[in-house]
Amino acid sequence: MRHSPTTPPPEILTFGEAMSLFIAGAPGNLAEVEHFQRRIAGADTNVAIGLARLGFGVGWLSRVGADSFGTFIRQTLEAEGLDCRHLTVDPEHPTGLIFKERALGGADPRVEYFRRGSAASRLSPTDAAEVDFTALRHLHATGIPPALSASARELSRHMLVEARQAGASISFDPNLRPSLWKSEAEMRDTLNALAGLSDWVLPGLAEGKLLTGRDTPEAIADYYLEQGASAVIIKLGPEGSYYRGNLAGREESFTVSGFTVAEVVDTVGAGDGFAVGVVSALLDGLAPGEAVRRGNLIGSLAIQVVGDMEGLPSRAQLTELEARLPD
Repeated sequence: MRHSPTTPPPEILTFGEAMSLFIAGAPGNLAEVEHFQRRIAGADTNVAIGLARLGFGVGWLSRVGADSFGTFIRQTLEAEGLDCRHLTVDPEHPTGLIFKERALGGADPRVEYFRRGSAASRLSPTDAAEVDFTALRHLHATGIPPALSASARELSRHMLVEARQAGASISFDPNLRPSLWKSEAEMRDTLNALAGLSDWVLPGLAEGKLLTGRDTPEAIADYYLEQGASAVIIKLGPEGSYYRGNLAGREESFTVSGFTVAEVVDTVGAGDGFAVGVVSALLDGLAPGEAVRRGNLIGSLAIQVVGDMEGLPSRAQLTELEARLPD
């Protein structure tokens, strides 16, 4: 979304790395694939796009290279309605690329990244110098930016601290990328500290086990509640999601079953779709149970199409789908 100096700042802000995504046109080893479809990829942008499609005013903070891939990313995000006033063009470092195979039978596709030394890895607190945190209603963060570099790690903490001080709510999805970290201990300590600055923490079960050293959804949730979170929503895969928290003065815990899909086409983006559902519902003022159900619903939509964010619904589509759900 193009903005003028008089355009009000967005109510929701996300930040991280968007990459040009090339999806194999046919199944098989990437070394043998001749044709690819170009899309964009990035957990943070998936959530930003999903929230924008639901009618929220969403901004994106990042860096892209002064190359055609960076131009493509900006054009795509602006076409989705995102406010890109905080998207910087870096003339010295390239936009990151990712190549993804076409997996069969619901398997997780193999991916190959070309992101080392990317423009987004140069993110730092100075990139947030113009952010009006007092205008923010909500900040969504993931564990990917702090994995990119020491300066991007500083930015992540800065964003959460400033948003918290300004009174915005904060959601945090660990989105583990172990290969980007120097050690598992550094990853665990950094991400748990960021989770401790957040209101709503959204780990997957395996992520929660790795980060907390605890084995059950209940124990993982308790860990983050003890760190200061208000609610912890744990993704359990096809089984659904587990909630434990204290929102609006009501302490509760429960599991919400997942949605059955006829065919799993592409598993990438399922967790981002889940985050879109939970965050949007809580910002809509819905009860936790409804928020978790919406998370499961949008997560199920994301895995039925090719691409990371193509299955995320508009507000009209979501309203129609929710109206058909049993009470």
